[in-house]
Amino acid sequence: MKTSIAALPLIALLAVAGTASAETLLIERVQHEPAASLPLRGQSMAQVEARFGAPAERMDPRGGQKSQWPTINRWAYPEFTVYFEKNRVIDVVANKATTAEIGPKPPIL
Repeated sequence: MKTSIAALPLIALLAVAGTASAETLLIERVQHEPAASLPLRGQSMAQVEARFGAPAERMDPRGGQKSQWPTINRWAYPEFTVYFEKNRVIDVVANKATTAEIGPKPPIL
């Protein structure tokens, strides 16, 4: 059986698609978790600590060198990292469950 040159890109795409489905994507895991299991934007540090307990690590603050640059504090929990501007949540990022999971790199310490 002859394979035309035009069919080669399609065959290559199907081969890649088959291997990608075996990997676990961080975004897929996060989409299946209830949103209530993460801190909400705008919550204070005290509210986050009251609900989720003390963080596993409080990383050194970043920024604040100029008045236009707010200081960003980061708290690492086993499942997620919380980013605060001043004392309010501005973002929450899910951490990888395993090294095989594909997702964001760990926070810079």
